[in-house]
Amino acid sequence: MVLIYNGTPIASEISYAKNIFSQMLGLMLHKSIPEDFALIFVLRRAGTVGVHMFFMVFPIDVIFLDADKKIIETATLKPWTGYKRMKGVKYIIEMNPGTVERFNLIPGEQLTF
Repeated sequence: MVLIYNGTPIASEISYAKNIFSQMLGLMLHKSIPEDFALIFVLRRAGTVGVHMFFMVFPIDVIFLDADKKIIETATLKPWTGYKRMKGVKYIIEMNPGTVERFNLIPGEQLTF
């Protein structure tokens, strides 16, 4: 599986968080992630979600997608202090910091995976 933006692969190592336990855990307790890694949260239905950075030791880029996999918003969150809440979210993607800027990910554009 590959995460693609505007025809460009942006992650080739993908994990999915599909159940409540894996979604609560997210990337907590990881010391780092590979450069081309993405953790994709697949929520049961679109809604309001919050992402926190408790027990994280490195910053991450977070991409919030709607049910059509269009980008709603992006954020770079810092360990322990970062928090972001969004409405209408069906998918959340956590990646290394700088990914959003490097690939110029902008709201309204679509990702495929």
